[in-house]
Amino acid sequence: MADFDRRTGEMIDNYRSALQSVEVIFTTYLGEEVMLREFGAGLIELLGRRMTPLLFMVFKTLLMTAIDAWELRFQVRHISINGDVDTIRLGEARFMIEVGWRPGAYDTPPDFTVAGVRTFGLDFYDRGVSAR
Repeated sequence: MADFDRRTGEMIDNYRSALQSVEVIFTTYLGEEVMLREFGAGLIELLGRRMTPLLFMVFKTLLMTAIDAWELRFQVRHISINGDVDTIRLGEARFMIEVGWRPGAYDTPPDFTVAGVRTFGLDFYDRGVSAR
C-alpha cells in the first residue's frame, strides 16, 4: 500500500504511511474530528504537565491504546522511555515503541500476519509529533 506524504506530497511506502498515521493520531485532540469524535490519543492534552512516574504510565497506556485502536498495521509489543534524569527534568523524553509490523492489515480481506518486528521513536514538540 502506497500513500502520499502529507507535508511534501511525495509518494511514500506502506511503513512510512503507518508512521505518518501515528503522527496524525497523536496530534489530534479527542473530539477534534467532527464525524469521529473518539479519534485521537489524548496525549496532546497531557503535554506541559510535571513528569512523574504516574504520567509516564498514563502516556504509555494512551500510546498503546491509540495505536491498537487506530493503526491496524502495528501491533504494540513494548513501549520504553529513553532519557537520562537530567533530560527528563528538562521536560524531554523519547518514547521507543516496538511493534509487530502487519503490512496487509488494510488489504481486502485483511491479513493480520506479522511480517516482522520494528521499532520507532516518538519525539514530541510544539503541537507536533515526529515518528521515526
